[in-house]
Amino acid sequence: MADNIRDDGLENQIKGGAKEIGGRIRNAVGGLTGDTSEQLKGKADELKGKGQRKIGETESDIGRNDV
Repeated sequence: MADNIRDDGLENQIKGGAKEIGGRIRNAVGGLTGDTSEQLKGKADELKGKGQRKIGETESDIGRNDV
């Protein structure tokens, strides 16, 4: 059981981190082009990624404590 939670946690950390970086890039591109809509979408992606990464960290912590 703990391995599944730990694995899910790692997967969420990786996916969340990638989504967070993608959001930062989208936000920056929107800033460079003056496209505020793109900036807002980028910021939203960044926040979604951060949330997913934090969930993954929590899942990993739970998996470690179950061992």
